[in-house]
Amino acid sequence: MSMITATTWVPRGFAATFPTKYEVDEAELSRISKLAKSQLNDAKEDLDTARNGKNPEASADESSGAEDDGPSTKQSNGDVDDDLREYDLDHYDSDPVGEDGEAVTMFGNAKSLAYHESNTDDPYITLQGNNDEDEEREELQVLATDNMVVAAKVEDEVAHLEIYVYEDEADNLYVHHDIMLPAIPLCVEWLDLPVGKSAADQDARGNYVAVGTMDPNIEIWDLDTIDCMYPNAILGQGGEGSDEAADPGKKKKKRKKSKKVNDDYHVDAILSLAANRHHRNLLASSSADKTVKLWDLNSTTCAKSYSYHTDRVCSIAWHPKETTVLLSGSYDRTIVAADMRAPDAKVPRWAVESDVETVRWDPHDANFFYVTTENGVIHYHDVRVTPASPEASSPIWTLQAHDESISSFDINPIIPGFLATGSTDKEVKLWNIRPSGPSMVVSRNLGVGKVFSTTFAPDAEVGFRLAVAGSKGVMQIWDTSTNAAVRRAFANRVAPVEGEVQERLVGIDEDSSDSEEEGGAAPGGENGGGENGWESMDEE
Repeated sequence: MSMITATTWVPRGFAATFPTKYEVDEAELSRISKLAKSQLNDAKEDLDTARNGKNPEASADESSGAEDDGPSTKQSNGDVDDDLREYDLDHYDSDPVGEDGEAVTMFGNAKSLAYHESNTDDPYITLQGNNDEDEEREELQVLATDNMVVAAKVEDEVAHLEIYVYEDEADNLYVHHDIMLPAIPLCVEWLDLPVGKSAADQDARGNYVAVGTMDPNIEIWDLDTIDCMYPNAILGQGGEGSDEAADPGKKKKKRKKSKKVNDDYHVDAILSLAANRHHRNLLASSSADKTVKLWDLNSTTCAKSYSYHTDRVCSIAWHPKETTVLLSGSYDRTIVAADMRAPDAKVPRWAVESDVETVRWDPHDANFFYVTTENGVIHYHDVRVTPASPEASSPIWTLQAHDESISSFDINPIIPGFLATGSTDKEVKLWNIRPSGPSMVVSRNLGVGKVFSTTFAPDAEVGFRLAVAGSKGVMQIWDTSTNAAVRRAFANRVAPVEGEVQERLVGIDEDSSDSEEEGGAAPGGENGGGENGWESMDEE
């Protein structure tokens, strides 16, 4: 089994040109020990319980039985022991001793060998091995014109992050490095603030990613460090900001048995993350425990917990201008726009016809927001129109975008009115939103299986690039500007090109057998519609 559950882009210029290798010094070892203290304590408690819980009578019986069986076994094996005694197997791997009392080894003249602290001091070594290091360093180089794409992946029950580098001009996508994870990742969010650095400046820039998993903790990793063994910070119980990490010797109840909702950490799967781009030290998270929590990345502690919903909170998004307003959508089929500064204030609430999948503010007009649902419907609301009751919600328009759940949704941050939806029906659809309403531009099966992630690139130079991934564990970067229907729909926003434009779909070569899984068809396959496997609809 292989699938990609979530993706996020890293804007150009944030990734280090030459990533560093993870090193474990005394300070890092101390930090790891502090973060892992609660897990170690749990393991010790489990071990003590297993040892002390053993039946003493059973142990005594086993000991007695062993003593009774001993003599008979020895007697029955006596002849065999006599036969083997001549080979002296107890000392078979001991070195013989010479006349001078020194052990005789294969390298008997080892004392006369010359040793050098560095290969550069050895006159007999002419190839110093620096070429391999230089080649590896060059392979890891990330250019200023490259984009990173982070994918949360599960492969053969092993969870990890795959960090891709996308070279747009070269039409190249490759895995730069990966990071092992302890549990299935459900959401990822890129952070530009150094986390876990005690002396980090407020204006410092970083290249980090927050990962929410089936476990209640949120892990934060440095994307510019390869071969990491442990995250830079953990948000939740067991993190540096928790009571038990601050005081490892403090007596506590068993952590993993606790499922009670509280104000300090999540107790169920993390379903969504949202970084505040204006207040960079704030990260919001939503969980299956029905709460939304606000984290201070400087102290790695929970600043506030909110309970606006009665079911799992699956999606959250910060307002692009009102920087303290957070939009949240839940399986209770409601959407809330709450000011985090007033946790006790009455909040505006809207309702939809089925479970909410995604909520997003319109980045080009912050008075509006989108909601996608499990029934495949998109709702477009004006936040200034607050219903008297959730049931009285009146969206500006609704659109039946897919026949199945809209499992992924994104709004192009560069090109106004350009939307992408992905569904469990394996289709990716592009939409043009005009004042008169939405219209579909193109629909396509990209061969990624059920679509779990569709995300537009964040930079103007690659504004038409769409990262698509799903249940087959395949990543595709689609240059949507090379599609004729997209070019017609957004002609005033696409640079004119003379002659015929060839389709651009950049991915990593996969085993050909993968294309037959789950009944999906590769682009241009017999399951596709129209020319080259397309089903397109021009806005005119």
